[in-house]
Amino acid sequence: MKSKVIITNVKELREDLTKVYSNLRNGSIGLSEAKQASNVAGKIISSVKTQIEYNKMTQSKNKIKFMDV
Repeated sequence: MKSKVIITNVKELREDLTKVYSNLRNGSIGLSEAKQASNVAGKIISSVKTQIEYNKMTQSKNKIKFMDV
């Protein structure tokens, strides 16, 4: 059973994606698994971008926890 990976901020996401890339390069994971990880990461980043844009439009100072490192 694979260990659970919990990502709580953008730094951890970047570190995890770096591991995915390294694992793809060394053959530890397949292309399909790497694509899935990349796809999910893209969706996470997109949702954070949406929050940032919303804050800009509403001139809100709401903190985005995911961006705290």
